[in-house]
Amino acid sequence: MYTMKEICESTGLSEHTVRYYDREGLIPLLERTPNGNRKFSENDLEWLQLICCLKRSGMPLEKIKKFMQLCLGGQSTCEERKELLLEHRAHIQDQMKALQDSLDVIDYKIDHYKTVGVFHIDPPEKKDEAG
Repeated sequence: MYTMKEICESTGLSEHTVRYYDREGLIPLLERTPNGNRKFSENDLEWLQLICCLKRSGMPLEKIKKFMQLCLGGQSTCEERKELLLEHRAHIQDQMKALQDSLDVIDYKIDHYKTVGVFHIDPPEKKDEAG
């Protein structure tokens, strides 16, 4: 079993975030001690690490909740879970392509600046107001 502090250190989440995920039903099998403290199992830790992965890669919490509920549904939901992950994978690949395209432009500009010096824009010349 893990304490809240150990879970936070292991996942990088704040206590506030872990409590929020618990309230939102994202840690459905979480047990409590007789005095109400959360006690985390290895399964809870692995689930929180998956939540972090999905969240960090851009999956909204509502979809993560849906995925979690499907997981609780057992074997009969495997295909639906796989489809949800395949959709998310495609989304990540689209993000990666967009980032690579941006990186390519930035690299081009950096190479260009190595050749011509620092980029600058000359301000427009002011016209003589007299005429």
